Amino acid sequence: MKMFATLACLLIACTQPMASAAPAAGNLIVRAGHVLDVETGKVLVDQDIRIEDGRIRSIAPHAAGQPGGTPRLDWSTLYVVPGLMDMHTHLADEGQTADPAAPLHSTPARDAFIGANNARVTLQAGFTTVRDVGVYRGFADVALRDAINAGRVPGPRMFVAGAYITITHGGGEITGLKPGTVVPEEFRRGVANSEAEVRQKVNAVLDGGADFIKVIATGAVLTAGTEPGQSEYTEAEIRAAVEEAAKRGTFVAAHAHGAEGIKRAVRAGVRSIEHGSLIDDEGIALMKEHGTWLDADIYNGDYIDTVGRQQGWSAEILRKNTETTEAQREGFRKAVKAGVRISFGTDAGVYPYGDDALQFPYMVRYGLTPLQSIQSATIDSARLLGKEKDLGSITVGKRADLVAVACDPLKDVACLSRVRGVIKDGEPVCLDDAPRESTHAPVVPAQAGTQ
Repeated sequence: MKMFATLACLLIACTQPMASAAPAAGNLIVRAGHVLDVETGKVLVDQDIRIEDGRIRSIAPHAAGQPGGTPRLDWSTLYVVPGLMDMHTHLADEGQTADPAAPLHSTPARDAFIGANNARVTLQAGFTTVRDVGVYRGFADVALRDAINAGRVPGPRMFVAGAYITITHGGGEITGLKPGTVVPEEFRRGVANSEAEVRQKVNAVLDGGADFIKVIATGAVLTAGTEPGQSEYTEAEIRAAVEEAAKRGTFVAAHAHGAEGIKRAVRAGVRSIEHGSLIDDEGIALMKEHGTWLDADIYNGDYIDTVGRQQGWSAEILRKNTETTEAQREGFRKAVKAGVRISFGTDAGVYPYGDDALQFPYMVRYGLTPLQSIQSATIDSARLLGKEKDLGSITVGKRADLVAVACDPLKDVACLSRVRGVIKDGEPVCLDDAPRESTHAPVVPAQAGTQ
């Protein structure tokens, strides 16, 4: 099936001109006008990237008149970066609406189609790998990941959480419902209220096919009846999750807005802090000491404040968003200055899927250089996943994940939202007829593009 998808892209020429051939899947020569080496910051000019069996086999200056037999893709006028990576997505969910009961109104079949579409547009936007950090209907993300891996639907490479580990009525539950509403058990796969229950649910989620564990350590902005600054698990309970995950060779990501919840999670040994909105100086120092990653969705606040108000999201959500947005950005700035590890995570699903790259200018505005922001979404996110030997840079031996844009992202990082071509595992991705553009005009802060 993957072979057929590759040939279809070749025949209809859906992105850039390509010489015709009948290749093995994942075999290709890409002529790239400019290639960004994200590990050094150097830009190589007019290079041939040879791909065999989905991996990069050589990178060398372009040489005219080479023997034929392998299809060629002409990106000679474009800038080429590694496939982008988003470490905080929710592809298997419908997305945020004003109705807190929306997940209960859907069906597994409907969710499957929604997830497939979300995956497709995310891949077309240049994000070839995602870490999907939770889904309401348990293991819907596992099914989507497996469908992508089997070639049944197009989408990014997915690492999935399976279900939220959360307390009853906590930040990972569906709340704000009419009295008497019963939430089916498939939406409560990870509910745990003690150390023993946490251990049991972590193993059950991993048995269900999850790649890692997501613990909801504090309340949430988007969950009714919870407060972002309030801790929901003790340090011992979070450590129980970390220990059980480690026994299975994996890690824990912790949703944590509040300062105390962040510190509990870091001391307990989680691999990443998601959001980190109300982090304090002590928490930043702990993250630096422990090597914990900060995965902060610093674009989201503006989207919620504008579109959320237009669509009538609850006053509670809008209030919590206001209380956390600027605090999160200031904490992010401090964490960058302190040398905390930074990955690229957007909370895709709160805003339209495929708009992930709108966060790049925000990351630059709040402390990163353009190169560092690109590194956060490539080699650094690969390091967070423990996959840096396989992903995250355009390097011989790694998987051939490439994205082409028409301008220099080191000068205009916002151009990463205007994708002109995508390759995943050596296979061209069919884009829509028009170049992929963001569907929502961002409220980019003044001075975006500066440190």
